Amino acid sequence: MGRHNLPSSNLEQPIQQAASHPWMEKLARLGYAAKGVVYFVIGLLAAQAAFGVGGKTTDSKGALQTIVTQPFGKFLLSLVTIGLIGYALWRTVETFLDPEHTHQHRQGAKQIARRLGYAFSALSYFGLAATAIKLILGSGGRSNNATRDWTARFLSQPFGQWLVGLAGVLVIGLGFYELYKAYKSKFQKHLRLSMIKPQQRTWAIILGQIGIAARGIVFATIGVFLTQAALTFDPNRAKGLGEALAALAAQPFGRWILGGVALGLIAYSIYSLIEARYRQLPEMRGHR
Repeated sequence: MGRHNLPSSNLEQPIQQAASHPWMEKLARLGYAAKGVVYFVIGLLAAQAAFGVGGKTTDSKGALQTIVTQPFGKFLLSLVTIGLIGYALWRTVETFLDPEHTHQHRQGAKQIARRLGYAFSALSYFGLAATAIKLILGSGGRSNNATRDWTARFLSQPFGQWLVGLAGVLVIGLGFYELYKAYKSKFQKHLRLSMIKPQQRTWAIILGQIGIAARGIVFATIGVFLTQAALTFDPNRAKGLGEALAALAAQPFGRWILGGVALGLIAYSIYSLIEARYRQLPEMRGHR
């Protein structure tokens, strides 16, 4: 892995020191694996619902609740929680240092948007890890709709309707970008493909394309509902991951749409496990 000369600041120095710790790469890789586990549970439950063999459409919290109810569930969820924290920490490093794109010296709009995305991802996974800890302690069973709650809070603020609408448009844009990324296989540059056998490499790329495309469809659906919530000034129109999957199931041929997206999310979960092993993580040691 190449070494990069990262700019230093009072804020970045302690983050660089933490990022250079030998455990950071291990935590980041465990984080990709934990993300894969969560997406696998979401996809599996949705697939079961689509094909009429039980299951349900649910979000990340629902996936954690499913894990904790399994045999040795608290132990399994504890491992997942460590991974979620690791992934959130790695996203925090990416927010401040963006080590995967240090060759881009200009702070353009694209880089700013990317870092904001990393920050939102870090906060989301810290929140998900906190939810997992509550479930392990037996105090996180209450079900709610975080997307709807946050939408209601924003709509009650000045210019909140515009902010929610902007968020909806951005999430739709993110969904279409995921579809573009899947079509162009742009994710390949982040994998150590030379370490993967040719046949396995082909499957890794196919799984990445299918999985990232499925995420794009889900993001675009969530964005549409956020936009509707802004236009109607109704937070009940906002939907999170689980409700977005349910909305897909309610469409004509919805069973097949949900089944396809669910299998795509399972593909994404396997791709995340591939990332855990073969993701090209920048060498951070030696940077101060």
